[in-house]
Amino acid sequence: MIPRYALADMTRLFTDEARLASWLEVELLAVEGWAGIGVVPPDAAATVRARAPRVTPELVAAVSRREEVTNHDVAAFVDVVQDAIGPPEGGWVHYGLTSSDVVDTALCMTLTRAADLLVEDAGALVAVLKRRAEELIDAPMAGRTHGMHAEPTTFGVKLALWCLQADRDRSRLRAARKAVAVGKLSGAVGTYANVDPRVEAYVCKVLGLVPVPATQVVARDRHAELLWAIAAAGSTVETIATEIRHLARSEVGEVEESFGPGQKGSSAMPHKRNPILSERLCGLARVLRGYLGAGLEDVALWHERDISHSSVERVILPDACGLGHYSLRKCAGLIEGLVVHTGKMQANLLEGSLGLVFSQPVLLALVAAGMERDAAYRVVQKAARTASEGSRPLRAVIEEDPEVRKWLADSDIDTAFSLDRSLRNVHRFLEALEEIE
Repeated sequence: MIPRYALADMTRLFTDEARLASWLEVELLAVEGWAGIGVVPPDAAATVRARAPRVTPELVAAVSRREEVTNHDVAAFVDVVQDAIGPPEGGWVHYGLTSSDVVDTALCMTLTRAADLLVEDAGALVAVLKRRAEELIDAPMAGRTHGMHAEPTTFGVKLALWCLQADRDRSRLRAARKAVAVGKLSGAVGTYANVDPRVEAYVCKVLGLVPVPATQVVARDRHAELLWAIAAAGSTVETIATEIRHLARSEVGEVEESFGPGQKGSSAMPHKRNPILSERLCGLARVLRGYLGAGLEDVALWHERDISHSSVERVILPDACGLGHYSLRKCAGLIEGLVVHTGKMQANLLEGSLGLVFSQPVLLALVAAGMERDAAYRVVQKAARTASEGSRPLRAVIEEDPEVRKWLADSDIDTAFSLDRSLRNVHRFLEALEEIE
């Protein structure tokens, strides 16, 4: 993860020191687990814990130097730890275990903590979307389909729908956390040939993990599920950011990102206030989807394991968790500080659209009055084209149309062009948010 998109509380979970510290804790707990079933003398287990080295940059460097000899990171780590503890007690470290027992259990512990942060981030995004949806539920604006004016909606409706989607992301992240909160200490091919299942149960219980059947490694569909949940959340962020980018365009001008004191939108053009955060979030969502593809490739391994997944995971798991964390956090801030120009929204809706957003109510009024539907459609379609080409309000064209006047009274036209009528049910979207916490 490059520092530009790294936040401290997630980054610290994936440092070299944190990785080796999690390995060490698994190793120490395993020794204590063996002691608990009478294999390792209790005094020896206590000595192992007491003499265990503190994980510092110096220890990380020592392991790195040892790996130049062993060409195996876990073997190098075990050598350094055993040397620090000293004989004979140090010999109990890694007793009966294979490297993946340590690495996979420690990694799942780390990913569980990362998932906790992601669930928290998703919750913060849900909360701000809900709050702003309630604030802006009655802010009318033009709904758009295919990038063109369609019918009236409100900005609060958009926010409510984003809130519901972000809440589904939170549910997916919770499910992915459960899937990855597992551990295994079952030996070289997962058959417990050289390690007692009670040791696995003890270690996992202390770490807050669930022991699961495995080969030499924890099945990678679990990791892919977490990557999917993160990528899905990133796509929600992209959905929000894309809409903000469109609405911030100069010719639309309905929203804008907050602009801090001293900020510059362009090195050349002083007037610019570009939606740079929204654009950044859209770009990061593409990266997250790429990580998911790599994670899915990691699911199929040879026989009981190979290490084709290992190099991939060293890159994609820290980065995906970090970028997901960053994206959710920044999106919540984006919504919190979003400047909403409700007056421009209403002007675009009513004057800017020439009232064309009310074409369907006019059509339905004619049908309700008894006009054949296709004939009514053609009448309104022609009127809409006349209004558009002549830059005239649709209502004026409709009121002048003798064919329409045969069927509709002034009160019918008033109703068809009523913004209140179009938006009379938008508070149902807030009802959908009531159960969200």
